[in-house]
Amino acid sequence: MSRKSSDHEYNLRSLSNLMGERRKKPNDDTGERSLIKAASSSSINSQATATAASTGDLERAARKQFQEDVTPSFVYVLAGFSALGGFLFGYDTGVVSGVMLLLKKEMNLSALWQELLVSSTVGAAALSALAGGVLNGFWGRRPCILLASFLFSVGAVMLSVAPSKEILLVGRVVVGLGIGVASMTVPVYIAESAPTHLRGRLVTINTLFITGGQLFASVIDGAFSYLPKDGWRYMLGLSLFPAVLQFFGFLFLPESPRWLIQKGKTQKARRVLSQIRGNQNIDEEYDSIKTSIEDEEKESGGDGPVIWRMLTYPPTRRALIVGCGLQMFQQLSGINTVMYYSATILQMSGVKDDKMAIWLAAVTAFTNFTFTLLGVWLVEKVGRRKLSLGSIAGTALSLFVLAVGFLVSAQHSPPITLHPADPSTLNNTCTTYGFCSDCMLNPDCGFCYRLNGSSVVDSSCDHVNKASTGEAAWGRCSNETAMADGTFWAYNYCPTSYSWTVLMGLVMYLIFFAPGMGTMPWTVNSEIYPLWARSTGNACSSGVNWMFNVLVSLTFLHVTEYLTYYGAFFLYSGLAALGFLFIYGCLPETKGKKLEEIESLFENQLCTCGVSDSDEGRHVEYIRVKGSNYHLSDNDASDVE
Repeated sequence: MSRKSSDHEYNLRSLSNLMGERRKKPNDDTGERSLIKAASSSSINSQATATAASTGDLERAARKQFQEDVTPSFVYVLAGFSALGGFLFGYDTGVVSGVMLLLKKEMNLSALWQELLVSSTVGAAALSALAGGVLNGFWGRRPCILLASFLFSVGAVMLSVAPSKEILLVGRVVVGLGIGVASMTVPVYIAESAPTHLRGRLVTINTLFITGGQLFASVIDGAFSYLPKDGWRYMLGLSLFPAVLQFFGFLFLPESPRWLIQKGKTQKARRVLSQIRGNQNIDEEYDSIKTSIEDEEKESGGDGPVIWRMLTYPPTRRALIVGCGLQMFQQLSGINTVMYYSATILQMSGVKDDKMAIWLAAVTAFTNFTFTLLGVWLVEKVGRRKLSLGSIAGTALSLFVLAVGFLVSAQHSPPITLHPADPSTLNNTCTTYGFCSDCMLNPDCGFCYRLNGSSVVDSSCDHVNKASTGEAAWGRCSNETAMADGTFWAYNYCPTSYSWTVLMGLVMYLIFFAPGMGTMPWTVNSEIYPLWARSTGNACSSGVNWMFNVLVSLTFLHVTEYLTYYGAFFLYSGLAALGFLFIYGCLPETKGKKLEEIESLFENQLCTCGVSDSDEGRHVEYIRVKGSNYHLSDNDASDVE
């Protein structure tokens, strides 16, 4: 196979001829080299007398260029159908933001039930992500993705027809089981199937699909919020269609070649490698995977549960700590507080209309999607480490701005001017508050007021009606007739002219978070474990992600109640700053390295692996010499025949 000679192109036939001439030289050292890179065919011929060191550099560049030029389209089809699991992940976690605003009125949900409906999904996902490691090891990647699609479909049907909040809770749990399996399987499947030069970008596409699902969910929320009743059923039920599409698509897609080799199904693995690599020679990749598996099994001891072997083998233990730490700080920096409660947060900041809050939440979801797309472009250019560091630093700053926005709103909170006596035996704590911001922190109270131009007048803090949070239990704001004279009822928000500061903080947060911390924890975890530990390592890190997701989402409304709105976001900002220190000390760069090479990055002490970037841009090549492995550095000027 040859290419037309021109500047910066490669003539493979000339390369082959040149290598044949070099092997005939009597003074050459024994060894072998690969294809070499040159500017043109004439310059290739002139390189016949050049030093072996420069020849080796050119060889590696030519091989890389050739592989990039012939990547088959089937790899992109495989990644696309796999990433539908990410789309469903994003849709089912993002749609709840708008659903909660409608459900809490139609079903009169308390703060506890709102938190349960949100956190039950992520709790189930945490458990199924941990179980997914075992399932991936025994069944393989493909059956697990089929299982996730089935669970998504069943959950969507249950949610769309749910007659009560209890059935809704069960449906959210079923969806959560599917999310957990998909979240740890899809990145592994893509990473094991993708060629090295596209691995980071294709795994990051999964995260792009997650944010795309969240964006689509926000648009659906906005569209169906205009229905007078049951709009939430359509919001929750529409996830059935991509789930069915993925299920039938995966009936025709292959298993991961690395998993097949690990299970001894070598002939099938070679067929799959040929299918996803096109007309490239797969012998080198096949031998590399097979040798790596054999070496890993010897080094890991081979006995006992995989998690025990990971914890007792220092490189995998360090990789597991780094992987789980990344997932933990992704959640502690508050991303799913923003995504699950974005409409609620905007209402807290003073946006009165439910529909307006839902559409503004769609703006934040669009920002998240757009800048995740930027992360897909940057991941192979900037690298995982630099992208993560820049992202979490900006995230901490944005959370600080968000907290300041709530603080400014609180400092300009309307005062309460009326303190009517409660005529019933209702809890009269509401009447003791002096400002709207204090009144809003109590879930049993609401703010009743009138407007004189843009000024709030005749304001009071009244007890909320247990039957509906849309009105007070008694008095001026107890029914629509009483509120017809220009009196307004605010539950969960205070009227303010500073709502824009919170929206700015949310958008700024997602601009920084999406390209790095939104994508890199999943990308890095799909790369850093050896094959024998990959399923279990990803299961553990995904489980940590979901457990901290539960912790944050289940406590957010109560944290805002006890720490105030601005106090909660100051807390998340501090946790993000701690995440920056962790990433700076512990995360190595994996860009451009084969999966079989990355284990060596964790041979040093834990928090020294990420400090130095001295290996960036350095090419490492492993070649076989008489049946054993030999490490060839860039500085080795001799050929090994």
